[in-house]
This record gives sequence, C-alpha cells and structure tokens, in this order.
Amino acid sequence: MDILDVIRSRSTAKSFTGGAVDSQAIDRILEAGRLAPSAKNRQAWRFIAVQREELKKILSEACYGDQRLIDAGYVIAVCTTNIQYTMPNGQLSYPIDMAFAASFMMLQAEHEGLGSSLLATYDERSVKDLLTVPHAMRVVMLLAVGNSSEKQEYKDRLPKERVISYDHW
Repeated sequence: MDILDVIRSRSTAKSFTGGAVDSQAIDRILEAGRLAPSAKNRQAWRFIAVQREELKKILSEACYGDQRLIDAGYVIAVCTTNIQYTMPNGQLSYPIDMAFAASFMMLQAEHEGLGSSLLATYDERSVKDLLTVPHAMRVVMLLAVGNSSEKQEYKDRLPKERVISYDHW
C-alpha cells in the first residue's frame, strides 16, 4: 500500500472489539516508533507496551475510565528520557519527537489493519507509578492499539489551496 493511501485511510478508533493483537504486528508497530526521526537523533524515548488485562484496567482508571484502554489489544506508553533538551530556538524537543514516534506507530498500525487512538488526558503520576517509569521521565502520551469496532468515516480536510503555499504566505 502506498504511504499516502495509509495516511488517507487512518482514523482514530473510537472503540475496540477486545480481540487479541498479533505480537508480531505490535513488534512492527513499536519498530516504526523506534525508527522515527528525533532532534539531533537523540532518540530520547522509551515505549512500554501494556497487554496484561489487569494493567489495562488500572490504566483506564488513570485515564478517567476510558474504556478504549481496556478493550485495546495493547496500550503503548510513549515516554521521554530527556525532558530538558531544547532546540536552538528554545523550544523543547520531546513533544515533537514523541509526536513523530506516535505518528509512525499509528501509521504502521493502520498498515497492519489495526485501529489506534491517541490519549493525552490522564493522571501522569498514576501512570508512572503503575508502569514504574522513573520520576525524572515523562509519560507524554498513551496509544491504544487494537481491532477497531468500526471504521470511522473519512473526515474532510481543508483544500490544499488553503493550507499549502510556496515561497511565501
């Protein structure tokens, strides 16, 4: 499948069936995150793939009862090992780096025929304690991956003439 086809077909999974996810597929999804670009090639990420049902239930509680975490085959905690590195313009690099990694994993999940849903609303301290993430590290986002209950309809995008220009605004 062409990469643009994968991008066009990807949508956020609103719910999961609860079925198992092939471990080789999740390995390829994690590999896609590992291969993502990062500022100065620092690769300041760690991915924790949660598959145990009891852990997913507790994670769901830390995400204010989000059922997707229970029903997903895996929940991937996208963590950073360097919250201090700033780029020359003063901007922190980790939010961008982790977004690249998560995007690559979401696209690979789509390629595998799986749904994904990015979650950024959770009690970080509870998630860190549950997954034994060191205090100095951050859990930047959670990515639920599994068999989507239904394929979401394609959401319209703004026309390219409204968002793309060359050489000037």
